[in-house]
Amino acid sequence: MPKTLSDQDIADFRDRLCDVAERLFAERGPEAVTMRQLAVELKVSPMTPYRYFQDKDAMMAAVRARGFSRHADALEAAYASSSGTSLERSGVVAEAYVRFALENPQAYKLMFDFQQPTMANYPELVEAASRSKATMTAHLKSSADGAKEQPPDRDLIGHVFWSGLHGATML
Repeated sequence: MPKTLSDQDIADFRDRLCDVAERLFAERGPEAVTMRQLAVELKVSPMTPYRYFQDKDAMMAAVRARGFSRHADALEAAYASSSGTSLERSGVVAEAYVRFALENPQAYKLMFDFQQPTMANYPELVEAASRSKATMTAHLKSSADGAKEQPPDRDLIGHVFWSGLHGATML
């Protein structure tokens, strides 16, 4: 009779699957991330990953959501721990961004180098990616608060800020 899995057992195995998928993607590209290859890497039957994820797309969405969430956590923590001028806070967020990318290269690559046309089908991924993106403009909001003039387009400035960091980090 099969062992009954607790919620924690399921969460732990899903995390292990995501860890392996993240590594395989970074090492060998998206074609190397198959449910069968994950089973081989984890030394389980070929059907076991399907007990935890409907298919590869669902598994990759979970991996990416996890990466975006960790990214947002890192930037939010950096922002919360910083004080000073808006420029100084932006510098702290920028450092946290680069540090995340360097310390988590597999997750970072998967977050930004993997195109997932079905992203809208995964609310957890959409929410995590949106939260991560929002961390790019959070530090800019304080610079415009209280301004006498119309505040600048924070989303545009945030996107320029992100593209500069992302480009430099990828180089």
